[in-house]
Amino acid sequence: MSLTKTPICDFGKKAENFKLKSTDNKILSLDDVKGENGTIIMFICNHCPYVKAVIKNIVEDCNNLKKKGVNSVAICSNDVINYPEDSFEKMIKFSNENEFTFPYLHDETQEIAKRFGAVCTPDFFGYNGNLELQYRGRIRELKDLNPIKNGESDLMKAMLEISKSGMGPKDQIPSMGCNIKWIEN
Repeated sequence: MSLTKTPICDFGKKAENFKLKSTDNKILSLDDVKGENGTIIMFICNHCPYVKAVIKNIVEDCNNLKKKGVNSVAICSNDVINYPEDSFEKMIKFSNENEFTFPYLHDETQEIAKRFGAVCTPDFFGYNGNLELQYRGRIRELKDLNPIKNGESDLMKAMLEISKSGMGPKDQIPSMGCNIKWIEN
């Protein structure tokens, strides 16, 4: 595991389109998942201890944000040959166990992760209603891989602001987690 932090938000950058298979065997695109007031595109995986530490917070935030017109989608881009715990079959199990109410997509070729510039799991991309990037930060503070509970998460606060104003907070704390497991050529 190599600890990696996300880069600073590239405000206004348009979301990349994709067509990926979901854990319910549908091919979904950006248009299929975008929300009226915002969209979260997050890169996660099944085995990362950082993802496991916040997965309940992710599901809770996504459920609450959906009520505000903000949709969410998760994408797993890890190399499944060297990391079989991130296989498509185990993605289905992980999404069921954690009661995902948002699509979980498989980026088998890693093309989408590269186009987005994703670097770690979890890596959150928060877009406004025009699919312009406004947030590239953490979900919440962790201490020894345990979420620090003190009110709304950073992700929730940022996406609520984006859903109302179209603009994200200027000060953002990077997300951090395991590096994406790239396929070796």
